[in-house]
Amino acid sequence: MKLLYLPLLLQGMLMIYDEGIHRRRGLGAWERMGHPLDTLSVFIPISLAAFLEFSETHLQIFIAASAVSCVLVTKDEFVHARECDAREHWVHAVLFVLHPLVFVATGFLWWTDPTDIVLATQPVVLGLFFFYQIIFWSYLWKPIAR
Repeated sequence: MKLLYLPLLLQGMLMIYDEGIHRRRGLGAWERMGHPLDTLSVFIPISLAAFLEFSETHLQIFIAASAVSCVLVTKDEFVHARECDAREHWVHAVLFVLHPLVFVATGFLWWTDPTDIVLATQPVVLGLFFFYQIIFWSYLWKPIAR
């Protein structure tokens, strides 16, 4: 396994764990809208790397989209300060550290092996997760009676 896969694998595992935490505590309207937006902000640069030929111009667009994503994912912190327990705060902190590393790893994969299967499958995985988030948090999730 390539070392560059590690940030992607860790982020995926922690996102699944974090999703379990969200299912237990529920999400308010802000997070139900914001979390799919976060996923979309990751999907865009990852898709650029998966589907565009590596070039200086495409790399600059990828870096800009990645930077926007890194800033965008912090938007929920004022809600998290009220809603999250210590465990969830820790998971989010690790995800914040991994977030830019995922883009760096993706950029290196794109540069060194643009036909890499992991690079090609990431948009599919992220797209499915995006639609899951929209469907589950908009239509399927029912608040837990307290």
